[in-house]
Amino acid sequence: MLGQGRHTALALVSLLVLLLREATPIEVPQDPKIQQDLKQPPTIVKQSVKDYIVDPRDNIIIECEAKGNPVPTFSWRRNGKFFNIGKDPRVTMRKRSGTLEIGFRSGGRPEDYEGEYQCFATNDFGVALSNKILLRVSKAPLWPKEVLEPVVVTEGSPLVLTCNPPPGLPPPFTFWMSSAMNPISQNKRVSTGLNGDLYFSNVVAQDAHTDYSCNARFLFTHTIQQKNPFTLKVLTSRKVSESTPTFLSPSGSESSKIVQRDEQLLLECIAAGLPTPTVKWFKKGGDLPGHKVKFQNFNKTLKIISVSEEDAGEYVCMANSHLGSIRHSIFVQVKAAPYWLDKPTDMVLAPDENGRLVCRANGNPKPNIQWLINGQLIDSSPPNPNRQVLGDTILFRSVQMGSSAVYQCNASNQHGYLLSNAFVSVLDMPPRMLGPKNQLIKVIENNRTFLDCPFFGSPLPELRWFKNGQGSGLDGGQYRVYINGTLEIKRARTEDEGTYTCVANSILGTAENQVRLEVKAQTRIIRFPEHQSAIRGSTARFNCKVKSDPSLPVTVTWTKDDKSLYLGWRLRKDDESLTIPNVNEGDEGTYACTVKSEIDQDSASARLTVLDRPDPPMDLDLSDPAARSVRLTWIPGNDHRSLITEFLVQFEEDRWEPGRWQNLSTYPGDLNSVILQLAPFVNYQFRVIAINSVGQSQPSRPSPRYKTSGAAPDVITRGLRGWGSKKDNMEITWEPLLDLERNGPNLQYNVWWRRKDVGEEWSNVTTEGSKHIIHNTETYVPYEIKIQAINEFGKGPESNVVIGYSGEDKPTNAITDFRVSKVDSTKANIHWKSVDPNSVQGEFKEYKLYYWRESSIVPGLMVSKENKTKGIYSTTSEPSFILSDLVPYSKYKILMVVANSRFEGPPSNTVEFSTKEGVPDAPRFFRINRKSFDTIYLEWDKPLEPNGILTGYQLKYQTVNGSRVGRQQLETFLPNMTDFTLHLPDRSTRYKFLLSALTQVGAGEVFAEESPHFTNEAYIDQVDIATQGWFIGLMCAIALIILILLIVCFIKRSRGGKYPVRDKKDLPLDSVDHKDQDGSFDYHSDEDNKPLQGSQTSLDGNVKESDDSLVDYGEGGDGQFNEDGSFIGQYTVKKDKDETEGNESSEATSPVNAIYSLA
Repeated sequence: MLGQGRHTALALVSLLVLLLREATPIEVPQDPKIQQDLKQPPTIVKQSVKDYIVDPRDNIIIECEAKGNPVPTFSWRRNGKFFNIGKDPRVTMRKRSGTLEIGFRSGGRPEDYEGEYQCFATNDFGVALSNKILLRVSKAPLWPKEVLEPVVVTEGSPLVLTCNPPPGLPPPFTFWMSSAMNPISQNKRVSTGLNGDLYFSNVVAQDAHTDYSCNARFLFTHTIQQKNPFTLKVLTSRKVSESTPTFLSPSGSESSKIVQRDEQLLLECIAAGLPTPTVKWFKKGGDLPGHKVKFQNFNKTLKIISVSEEDAGEYVCMANSHLGSIRHSIFVQVKAAPYWLDKPTDMVLAPDENGRLVCRANGNPKPNIQWLINGQLIDSSPPNPNRQVLGDTILFRSVQMGSSAVYQCNASNQHGYLLSNAFVSVLDMPPRMLGPKNQLIKVIENNRTFLDCPFFGSPLPELRWFKNGQGSGLDGGQYRVYINGTLEIKRARTEDEGTYTCVANSILGTAENQVRLEVKAQTRIIRFPEHQSAIRGSTARFNCKVKSDPSLPVTVTWTKDDKSLYLGWRLRKDDESLTIPNVNEGDEGTYACTVKSEIDQDSASARLTVLDRPDPPMDLDLSDPAARSVRLTWIPGNDHRSLITEFLVQFEEDRWEPGRWQNLSTYPGDLNSVILQLAPFVNYQFRVIAINSVGQSQPSRPSPRYKTSGAAPDVITRGLRGWGSKKDNMEITWEPLLDLERNGPNLQYNVWWRRKDVGEEWSNVTTEGSKHIIHNTETYVPYEIKIQAINEFGKGPESNVVIGYSGEDKPTNAITDFRVSKVDSTKANIHWKSVDPNSVQGEFKEYKLYYWRESSIVPGLMVSKENKTKGIYSTTSEPSFILSDLVPYSKYKILMVVANSRFEGPPSNTVEFSTKEGVPDAPRFFRINRKSFDTIYLEWDKPLEPNGILTGYQLKYQTVNGSRVGRQQLETFLPNMTDFTLHLPDRSTRYKFLLSALTQVGAGEVFAEESPHFTNEAYIDQVDIATQGWFIGLMCAIALIILILLIVCFIKRSRGGKYPVRDKKDLPLDSVDHKDQDGSFDYHSDEDNKPLQGSQTSLDGNVKESDDSLVDYGEGGDGQFNEDGSFIGQYTVKKDKDETEGNESSEATSPVNAIYSLA
């Protein structure tokens, strides 16, 4: 056993070494020169199917075609024995083919030639085999003669009418029909089974017929045979009893089914019972494969297409009704004839090369693999030391000339077999070039380029490329050589031009070819034609500007609608465009510009649409006259390729404005007949205008006149209102009726009015105007008002009663008990007592609160005294209001008035209050700079609004590295400190900083910043550059040039040269903040006592009624806005003022002054 183990190990090692040294089979090109000289074993290219059923009325043709060099000869075996074709006069073989033709004109029976046939194709290098072809003749036997007794069945009982068709080849297709050749109706109750029988789940009286006939259709002979008909008699009763479900097919509680892989599986369950049961399907232990399952025959048949192994299992059909249910299990087994996993393929090897043939197949059961060589079992062939059979693999090592052969692999099990031919051809051939000699190739710059060098040889030659006959082989970088000899230039450039040589070399010789490459610029259109719509008569122009290689002649052609464009005398073409003057309808279409060179082309297209205004509508006609309407019909004109979107109907009347056409109405463009709604007492005529995207058509010819009769006004007068222009009157106004609303002559208005809720009678007046004034009224009292239009034909409808008021007067009472409570840093509660409603002397509108910031408690902080207002509507006796958005640590003044729609009352007492200290705003800015490798310099400025006395600054910072942060550290500073230097432990460390100002209340708004990503590489790069020799040389050259210039200047100066010196010099602004000795800022300004331009000193009716408006801030001398829109003019540092004053005094502030200052 030990010796046997050693031999097995050595065999495995030798096999592994052989596989590692195995050569890739040679692919023989389809070049005619090669194919003509190439010797190859035969290959079967066409054959008949394995199971070959033929029509007995036709000649029999058994196909067998093969190729090879030399041309193969053919022979046949029948039923395993040599078939001598020459001895049978009915059998002939086609020339240069193995196809057999068997004719029966001179007699004979096709059945005599049934059997198993196999074709052999032979030449000097081997024998190829066809499949074993089983030839059978189609049969259509007659139905046996039989006498069928009538079938008698009780109503409600199940029934099966058997068919039993005669066995045919192939089996016939069965169906049931009546004697009148009408199909038997199939439904949930009555259906045909897979075996052809006709099943009745329950019989009804209507099933009684005398002509139930089963028919068999034979496909090959195209004949139909009919069985003697059944006569069905149904015994009826008054009451039919119901029955529980039972199965007619299959019988029992379970059955089995075997199906071949890749075939279709048909499972059937037909149930009996009354009422008719419903059939459902499911698979035990899993779901039905929904993508390939179909239910047929009213759910009685389950069909699975292309069965695979996973479809095996237990399938359950269940028949149920309201009386109960029954189940049947069908156990499905999936068997498989052999199928290929790895089919052997033809192989061409050079002498002394290695290779292998692999034949792997699967099936159920597992197929047996058998190897043949030239049609003989390989075990019985002469031994070959260069060949080793290992199960499903044949290994070849160091093959020699003369060992070419055709190998057959046969994989078989009890369900079928597979047969495959694969030849092994041993070939030696010196290198050959297959492409044209000395080819010139022109390519486009920057394109991927392939230089082909097709070659062949056995053994496969090694191919190398050279440029201009110099250097080593081209491969790598810009170049890539493919196994088929093609050289790829990844991006062709001008420097890639030249002569390329490909050299193929093997032990049998050398062959070479040359390719000359020229690189050209791309031909392209750089200005494209664009889609355009042109109005008829205008000029259309399509651009087509081309850029190309100067050495490549190009042609520019224009086409219209994919046809050559004839220019003629009107169209003009130049190098860059096509011009179409005086565009007409025939010019419409798609224009394409194509520019071609000998190696590339470019094209672009655009569509021209010719538009025009539509023609005017025609043949206006009036019909269907009515008192206030008439139908207008017209014929639309030509729309000139721009769809008519709408029609405009106009009218002219000869009473109010004769000769003036007015728009009546517009209608969609798909209408040409409309009913016009008209006004009474008008003499109309109409015209129609068509509108499209280009514009309006000319008006149509006017229609005949149409006059409407008069009527009383039917419009309620609009805009009725009563209001007081003075405190002792009321003006009643309304909108007069339009001319077309008069409906008749002598239009007047009846106006009524009376005091509201005092029970007085209506007063009225009739007038032709649109206003009536009532004098000597009391102040702001309500009136009821209504109006009515009348003419000669009658009175119109009265309007609804409208409430109007006489004039308002100034409120008489001031607000009392005006006070403030609960003041914090930004809010204050306002309280007051409401005024007597009668003292308002008008419509109560609001309580108006006036407030302004008098000053800041912060020493020296200048503020804006802008007067702001708040409108408060309240009807309670003691209203209150929370005034918010106040500035902390400030003094405020407020007062309040009551207002009606026209006037404000006397002011209340003025209340002063101070807001409490709050937290400060964020610092004005926060900058981070890096001045060296190891330090970060932080700089900030005081907040715009300190909101109290600054006590210092608070700086929190921590290291950041992506999403990880370090421990937070805290630094505090005095209020006069606005910078800080941080020493870095590591040059690459980054920090996140949080800076806020402090008051006694606490920390204010945080200004957050992260230090920029300062990398050491920048410094390192600078140091590296400074140490480079070229950099030192450059610096020396610059220093030498500067020295020469200085010497020249000195010489000129010594000779009396003069240079212009600027007389005025701008002094730098003082950038140092003025700070007190205690470290606090001095907010004092010379302008503290100056009134702001935006402040308000009166409380008259012109006060702006906006809430917290910032518009007036811009009027102050110090009002400014930051880039983010925040107001920064509420206080000003002395430094800022000095800077501003210094800028204002500078003459170079404007660009013009700046130019003169430089002169």
